[in-house]
Amino acid sequence: MKIISMPVATLLIATFLTVPPVQARTVLQNKGSDTLVNVAQAWAEEYQKVKPEVAIAVSGGGSGTGIAAMINGTVDIANASRKMKDKEVKLAKKGGQNPVEHVVGYDALAVFLHKNNPINELSFAQLKEIYGREGKARKWSDLGVKVPGCNSDEIVVVSRQNNSGTYVYFKKAVLGKGKYRSGTLDMHGSKDVVDLVEHTACAIGYSGLAYANEHVKMACISKDGAKCVNPSVPTAVDRSYPIARPLFMYTNGEPKGDIKDYLDWILSDTGQCIIFKKGYAPTTSVECK
Repeated sequence: MKIISMPVATLLIATFLTVPPVQARTVLQNKGSDTLVNVAQAWAEEYQKVKPEVAIAVSGGGSGTGIAAMINGTVDIANASRKMKDKEVKLAKKGGQNPVEHVVGYDALAVFLHKNNPINELSFAQLKEIYGREGKARKWSDLGVKVPGCNSDEIVVVSRQNNSGTYVYFKKAVLGKGKYRSGTLDMHGSKDVVDLVEHTACAIGYSGLAYANEHVKMACISKDGAKCVNPSVPTAVDRSYPIARPLFMYTNGEPKGDIKDYLDWILSDTGQCIIFKKGYAPTTSVECK
């Protein structure tokens, strides 16, 4: 047995007494929609300043990924840019989960064109001709235009992967019961869609308004013969834009404890100003500095 001298023993005791106790940290798993991933990350980072003992682990992968995690019980909050399907809710309940829906904002799903494309307006009927399986528009000349830099005249149709809520919502809103045409370029993320359209003169793609930049143009969209409406935060708020949609977070049951505190903060003026500054529409009217 080793004998510790009195000065050393005194130093060790003093050290233990002065070391602050390690504070337990809660980590909330937040997964899903690529449309929401940027604002979800912004929420998580800002919330760390409000409640440092609660960490929010944010990841994307698409609405389908988040919903699957909710069904499997491996996530605290699932982000989705579409509603859960009835069959998904039933599957979750069968596994002991009880998904509860929370609307955390609104988005205008914009149709992006290359900046050289002369088209400024598109109707739902034209979008069906471009994106629909039964559509006849395969060349830009079919729509009566010539796109500078698009020598082939072929329309490069850019879409999202089928686990994306954006993919599902666009299909339901624009194509109805129709199916997507074959041969679309299905991108993993919203930013990927805009990047491809920016660098491809022949391309058209759809994505969340928050991913717009000055290097692409957004079409004014009309439905059923009505006047076209430009995608914007105000037209998403009043739902006058025909491809506006709610953005969701799902929890297992009514939120409690740290999950409830976090969702309450997201829906507060502070949280809603963050989503507004990221290019989405808040759930309520807020004044942001």
